[in-house]
Amino acid sequence: MKTIFLKEIQNNLKSFIIWTLTVGLMGLACILLYKSMEGEMQSMADAFSNMGAFSDAFGMSTLSVATIEGFFATEVGTVHGLGSAMFAAILAIGIISKEEEGHSGEFLLSLPVTRSNVVAAKGICIVMMLFLFTVICTVLYAIGFVALGEDVPTKYLLTFMGMQLLMNLEIAGICFAVSSLSGKNRMGLGIGIALFLYIYDVMGRVVPDLKDALFVGPYSFANASDIFSGKDILVSGIVLSAAVTILCVAFSFFWYNKRDIAS
Repeated sequence: MKTIFLKEIQNNLKSFIIWTLTVGLMGLACILLYKSMEGEMQSMADAFSNMGAFSDAFGMSTLSVATIEGFFATEVGTVHGLGSAMFAAILAIGIISKEEEGHSGEFLLSLPVTRSNVVAAKGICIVMMLFLFTVICTVLYAIGFVALGEDVPTKYLLTFMGMQLLMNLEIAGICFAVSSLSGKNRMGLGIGIALFLYIYDVMGRVVPDLKDALFVGPYSFANASDIFSGKDILVSGIVLSAAVTILCVAFSFFWYNKRDIAS
């Protein structure tokens, strides 16, 4: 099991570095841009806050982009939310199915390990990479605040990044289950799942009839604008997210243990 885990770390290390630096440095660059735009921010904030549904969808009706916290929530929050979700989906969607697609499944299962060991090793790899991704991005964003001479909003930043980690674990869990079902890497489907959940959250904040069902999507409790404006975190969303993640992981173990692996 340890060997499989280390092999997965090695196989996914390049993708991890690329996604972490891309998302983290894009967020850092957005933070550093704040000073150069600070003089124009007030007029932009007034305009953005009066754009109706658009303002509600992106939190500009509750936060002012003229402040560093509001700017971070509306700009960096979107970049990180989308980037991290796509990374989680891409990482998990092919981590099991690639063995069958690459015709290495039978060889892997001929080793003195159980199928449950294989699934567990791959799952632990996903959790570790998403955790390190979140930590590195958090450090980069904190560096951005310090570089601007601003106080780091530690409470809100850590809460936001923690909720993002939970959100990404749910997305990864869903894609992990899909990976156990399929014999091919469904990367497009994984990205589609991440984008669908994001669009669902945006629609839920705009369409009145969907607001009561907003907790169904993982973005409901990981929204930067809600967190940085001091709103209560949607506990029902967290509970549902945890339940979905556990069920998806349990299904992955169950299904992979019973299915035939093509040579």
